[in-house]
Amino acid sequence: MRLARKLTAALGIAAILALPGAARAQDREAPYWASISASRAYMRTGPGRNYPASWLYRRAGLPIRVVEIYENWRKVEDPDGATGWMLVNLLSSERTAMVRGEIRAMHAEPSDAARIVYRVEPGVSGRVRRCGEGWCELDVLGRRGYIRTAHLWGVDANERIR
Repeated sequence: MRLARKLTAALGIAAILALPGAARAQDREAPYWASISASRAYMRTGPGRNYPASWLYRRAGLPIRVVEIYENWRKVEDPDGATGWMLVNLLSSERTAMVRGEIRAMHAEPSDAARIVYRVEPGVSGRVRRCGEGWCELDVLGRRGYIRTAHLWGVDANERIR
């Protein structure tokens, strides 16, 4: 019996450590940026499973803004402005951003004069590697480049990310 208890405790600790993004997303004060970690995530009209779903997201990595916290539920805003509630375990602290507006250039360096390495369409999202001085390095499926923060949804204008 002792072995079974120790094994259960060890598995419980391992499960908690395996979800660092969800745990970090839970500890922050609103408002803050996060992303959807699940490939299927429901947005609900209230903070509970008894509330109806208003949206079904099928896009892991979509940036969202957490605007309110209630127990293990987060009121979020998506890139289109829709708001609703999601369970914290559907969210990750991994920073992502979405291109907005029109087709945008991704540069080799954080400068308008730098070589253009890619062009990205509105709605494309990627992992934010770093941001500063009005630019973010974005990784879109392994292709990296710099894009102005003004062209992204998921980062604040003067935010610094290292």
